[in-house]
Amino acid sequence: MDDIVFQTLNLALEDGAVSLPADGPVLFLRAALSPFLTQLPRDRVVCHQSFKPDHDALKAAGYNVLAPDETELPAAQLTLLLPPRQKDEAKALYARAMLAMPEGGVLLCCVPNTLGSKTAEKTLRELTGNTEALSKHKCRAFWAIKNSETFNTALAEEWLANDAPREVVPGELWSRPGLFSRDRVDAGSELLADSIPETIKGRGADFGAGQGYIARQVLLNCPKVESMTLYEAEHRALSCIEKTMDGVGEYTAHWTDIPNSPLNERFNFIVMNPPFHVGRADAASLGQDFIRAASRALKPAGQLYMVANRHLPYEVILSAVFKNHDMIEDTGGYKVIVAERPKRAK
Repeated sequence: MDDIVFQTLNLALEDGAVSLPADGPVLFLRAALSPFLTQLPRDRVVCHQSFKPDHDALKAAGYNVLAPDETELPAAQLTLLLPPRQKDEAKALYARAMLAMPEGGVLLCCVPNTLGSKTAEKTLRELTGNTEALSKHKCRAFWAIKNSETFNTALAEEWLANDAPREVVPGELWSRPGLFSRDRVDAGSELLADSIPETIKGRGADFGAGQGYIARQVLLNCPKVESMTLYEAEHRALSCIEKTMDGVGEYTAHWTDIPNSPLNERFNFIVMNPPFHVGRADAASLGQDFIRAASRALKPAGQLYMVANRHLPYEVILSAVFKNHDMIEDTGGYKVIVAERPKRAK
């Protein structure tokens, strides 16, 4: 998250527009580690974060972090929220925060102007009946007070219900708001699934498994595959994986930060459509980290099948950590690459 978002969030507290309660928990939803947190009473801050890298960073820094699937939030007089880009996911967070807080509690949010800050404030006002705001650093901090006379409880329940996993492609994919390609099969993932040979065998893994589509296709179409192990950093995706993978074969799913989590298992093959964004910015280094992790997790004769946007610079790192690699598909702006025989560190 950009520093300017935290600076603007803090401005609302520094200016006294929103008061920091004298006691009780200060709840921070979609929290991220930043210097801003040092402005809050550490012993009273309660964080919630379902994205594994941010969750782990907060825990390592000594903050109280709720379990990623925790739905019973503490009744905080002040709740902070960094709303995500996807509107239905943000709506569910507004609803969950407001339902949990006591009468007179405050929900304080901040969104960059480029990501629709005025619309985000309007959405919150639709739920609460009241908002105030300030703008600085090309961001908008906005807040609402819990008032039972204006709070739309029925709408809150509707927004929460819309956040539940649902079947978005019959027989193929379950998803939910906020996940990558939340309402369809991603074109790159579909291309990769179609490119994986039916002859692959043994134990496989999917790095950055999303909702489980690629792993499902592997188990359905590759009869010699014994099992699939799915690794995904966004905990919200795990309930979708469970439904997408239902009945297709042997699998396990793990909430894992692939670049920073040593894996004890070794696989015959790995498939992946690696992420390449950190926040709003392209970060090819993230995909490169996935490639390095894959090379470490493969058996000596193992294979990596991956798909990526054509422009992403992965070939140099593939040459550095694999003995061979070839592009086997190049269409629709995507490339599918197979890399074989990982190099071992000397």
